[in-house]
Amino acid sequence: MPPHVAIVTDSTAYLGRDALIRHHITIVPLTVVIGDEALEEGTEISAPAVARALQRRRPVTTSRPAPLEFTAAYEAAAASGAEAIVSLHLSADFSGTYDAALIAAKDAPVPVRVVDTGMVAMALGFTVLAAAQTAEAGGTADEVVAAAEKRAADTSTYFYVDTLDYLRRGGRIGAAQALFGSALAVKPLLRLVDGRIEPMEKVRTASKAITRLEEIVVERAGTRRVALAVHHLAAADRAAILADRLRERVPGLDDLVVSEVGAVIGAHAGPGLLGVVISPH
Repeated sequence: MPPHVAIVTDSTAYLGRDALIRHHITIVPLTVVIGDEALEEGTEISAPAVARALQRRRPVTTSRPAPLEFTAAYEAAAASGAEAIVSLHLSADFSGTYDAALIAAKDAPVPVRVVDTGMVAMALGFTVLAAAQTAEAGGTADEVVAAAEKRAADTSTYFYVDTLDYLRRGGRIGAAQALFGSALAVKPLLRLVDGRIEPMEKVRTASKAITRLEEIVVERAGTRRVALAVHHLAAADRAAILADRLRERVPGLDDLVVSEVGAVIGAHAGPGLLGVVISPH
């Protein structure tokens, strides 16, 4: 039986189908536009297809869900017996998804708490799972939001990209603009801070950058009990090697997810992305 507080998120949480069903989580999809074709993330477009389009230099953009899509999700949750809804979304600095959810929440049939988690990918996914588990335990909407906000605050995301060009084109690099002038000469390591992408370090080669990413994760994870997610785009071999190394080196590892990012994040990060989410619990 679904909990009294329903959980809604967006397609950039990248949670598996089993987790969505088990925890009664509703997904509202973002859209990827390739050329003049608009495709729904998760059902109509895959990350490999986005990677191929980018490699062929086809124009790729993304767009938020329409408020009406959130309206439909909220009405369905209420019809299923939800007395309140917590709607958790990717950083508002990356997308207008949060704003679309706020618009829909105003006229929802039950109270809706819309949360800008400041996260994306499995950093958002782990946050959503914390919220869902609290809802399943009988938590109130306030308690569900508090659990999500705590998990988000404790979660860190670090990543490597082959080039900053895709992030620059999409206007997603913010403070990382400082690195862009020498992007061809370096391999940048970045992190997510307060919902924005910020530069960490410049490394001369891809192999050194990935080794350094591993060291950062091992250091930041420490001996705490943590869940990790290793994300990539068109870099499955690199991701598998990094995941194996982290299994050996992170003593408090409880769970490790290895997955290709979805189409929306792939469109902005570009092929070669390799990232790690650290989420203590």
